[in-house]
Amino acid sequence: GPDPGPDPDRDGAPVAGEPWVAGESLVWCLAAGLVLLALGTLTGRPDVAVIGVPLVLGSLLPLWSRPRGPVWADVDRATGDSSRADGDGDSGRGAGGRPVLRAVLRLVAPPGGDGVRVRVSRPGYEHVEAVVHVPLRRELDLAAASVRTGVQETFTVEHQGIGAGAHLTGPVDRTEPEQVLVLPRGRTMPGLPLPRRLRGLTGQHESRRPGDGGGLRDVHPFSPGDSPRRVDWRVTARRSPDLDELYVRRTVSLAEAVVTLVVDSRDDVGPDPSTWSGQRPIRPDDATSLDLARQAAVTVAEGYLAAGDRVGVEDLGVRRRALRPGAGRRQLDRVVHQLALLRPEGDPPRRLRPPQIPSGALVFVFSTFLDGEAASLAQVWHRHGHRVVAVDVLPRVRQRTLDRRERLALRILTVEREDRMAQVLGAGVEIVHWADPAQATREIQQLARAHRRPGAGVGR
Repeated sequence: GPDPGPDPDRDGAPVAGEPWVAGESLVWCLAAGLVLLALGTLTGRPDVAVIGVPLVLGSLLPLWSRPRGPVWADVDRATGDSSRADGDGDSGRGAGGRPVLRAVLRLVAPPGGDGVRVRVSRPGYEHVEAVVHVPLRRELDLAAASVRTGVQETFTVEHQGIGAGAHLTGPVDRTEPEQVLVLPRGRTMPGLPLPRRLRGLTGQHESRRPGDGGGLRDVHPFSPGDSPRRVDWRVTARRSPDLDELYVRRTVSLAEAVVTLVVDSRDDVGPDPSTWSGQRPIRPDDATSLDLARQAAVTVAEGYLAAGDRVGVEDLGVRRRALRPGAGRRQLDRVVHQLALLRPEGDPPRRLRPPQIPSGALVFVFSTFLDGEAASLAQVWHRHGHRVVAVDVLPRVRQRTLDRRERLALRILTVEREDRMAQVLGAGVEIVHWADPAQATREIQQLARAHRRPGAGVGR
């Protein structure tokens, strides 16, 4: 729509009555001119008075033509681009495939203004200052790379108008940052494992049931109900030259896989254990466990949905309505959006029973496994007959900044976690470590080959 222009009632817009303040250089120039005029007049020296005239006129001219209104600044709606991180050349990714937050800073200066001093900052990053020439109106592009996904704050902008010759300065104003949802994007995954039992009568995976659409199951003597179109005349001529018995080619039916992504949003920890208590902030250039969980879950969802399977999402942190399994591009958009919204929300209530999972579904549990709830739920689902894959999303821990007591606490926590993971593995749950995406890809490929049926691979 059309540009509404400056709005004094809008947050971040300065009040029109705030004055422009003369700078120190202008005040000294005017004072020096007045002193020379007074000395020339009192001493009868016109040459001295003539020297002060240009100083006085040069000082009064900026005051006479000073800007009559405020400088208006607005950060246009910023979007968290979520293009692929595999180097496809999209402008929404920075170096290393990081998401880039982009915004447009619009500046409107009143007549008589020479420029605007701008200071742009973002939480966790150093600020950037610049003096920008604004001929009444100008737009500037803002961009910042980040490894974080989910709800993120954009840019804080502080601006101050500058008059002609930098002799006048306007009021300082501040534009508060907005919140933007940065969508996660996955990695390329050549193959993914399948559940022990496929469902439905359609799909791209060959099941064990006889039916139409799949590969060859066997060659069987003709029986009532078989279609004459399936008669294999070559086999019949070889096995029954007198055509006493006909032989038909029987195939297997196609089916789909049902996958449930269970994300543990109770923990959002970084690589530095000293920040796990919440007393110290996590560095903005460190990907947290929830960032890794979002990336892993989106990778899995894209792979299965591209193969025509059904994918749903469960959250262990908050008891909200789960995303039911579905298929198609719109389901992928729903999955990505719900994963981006996941975050720790207070103290989660204790679950009396595990979330309900569709029968025969393949369950992916994305958690740090710093406590026993996610591990116990994975074992319960495995006992119920589901194939369960536990995805460890704890980042690689940095210990060089820890003191002796913190190292001891980390060692105790690590031993408990390793015992818990060994118990999960002994119960029959398969484990994938996502701290190293390349290693995770190899581990998932091994899981896909371990229970693969002929022609049952999931590709992208």
